[in-house]
Amino acid sequence: MAQGGVQLDRETFSCSICLDLMKDPVTIPCGHNYCMDCIKHHWDGEDRKKVHSCPQCRRSFTPRPVLLKNTMLADLVEKLKKTGLGEAPADHGYAGAEDVACDVCTGRKLRACKSCLQCLASYCDKHLQPHYDAAPLKKHKLVEPSKKLQENICSRHDEVMKMFCRTDQQSICYLCSLDEHKGHDTVSAAAERTERQRELEGSRLNIQQRIQDGEKEVKLLQQEVEAVNGSADKAVEDSEKTFTELIRLMQKRSSDVKQQVRSQQKREVSRVKELQKKLEQEISELKRRDAELKLLSHTEDHNQFLHSYPSLPALSEATHSSRTS
Repeated sequence: MAQGGVQLDRETFSCSICLDLMKDPVTIPCGHNYCMDCIKHHWDGEDRKKVHSCPQCRRSFTPRPVLLKNTMLADLVEKLKKTGLGEAPADHGYAGAEDVACDVCTGRKLRACKSCLQCLASYCDKHLQPHYDAAPLKKHKLVEPSKKLQENICSRHDEVMKMFCRTDQQSICYLCSLDEHKGHDTVSAAAERTERQRELEGSRLNIQQRIQDGEKEVKLLQQEVEAVNGSADKAVEDSEKTFTELIRLMQKRSSDVKQQVRSQQKREVSRVKELQKKLEQEISELKRRDAELKLLSHTEDHNQFLHSYPSLPALSEATHSSRTS
């Protein structure tokens, strides 16, 4: 009993659009309450018709009403949440906006678990049971819940389209085959499905084979990429080794040449300095002889001049330099 009261309280403060406790509740002119965002989205979809209606009573409003938050209702919802009574009840399988609803349920509809292609209706577990129990209904074709069942109805004859016209490539009902499609190549929808299913499987096999071939080709190309990368890495490594060795040899050759030049420089400098020393000694000797000759040339005594002149030592051979490049 208490649980029933809790459920009633929650439903009282639940939005009939989102089926959850109202968030920012608003009251529209007809007196019904909704979440502000829920009713806004509902009316946004009706803007093109210039008329805005209540999802529950279908009363219309023109122009679009201005929405104001119902503060009293909002306070009640908050108190309900704080008492713990606002927690969501167990899911009883009610159909939401994205679900296919049971066509037999009255009031709040349950989610459909199957759709019947013969009845062109969808059923919850409870209302589907006759299709399992009644012999005539056991032969009906049950499929996953679908919102497109009405597309199986002939718009002209209001009959289920169980045939297919291969001439016009469209689904038709039995009356169509006797009327505007008379004389056309017609077969049952099941037979055409079997034929198309065979073609579909063939197409899938072809696609799967192409996928396998493509994956093999991708694998080979990947191997080729790896081979190219490996070859390039090896070439770079070899070139680095080669240039490193060349640099080492050039540095060694440079060192050898430098050492050779310095050695030759040392020898030539030593030779030139030795020659320079000899020349300086020779110049000093020549200056001394020149002084003696000058002194002799100024002697006024002829006999003394003649006596001294032959006794002068002969000049040594001049030293010759050798230029170095």
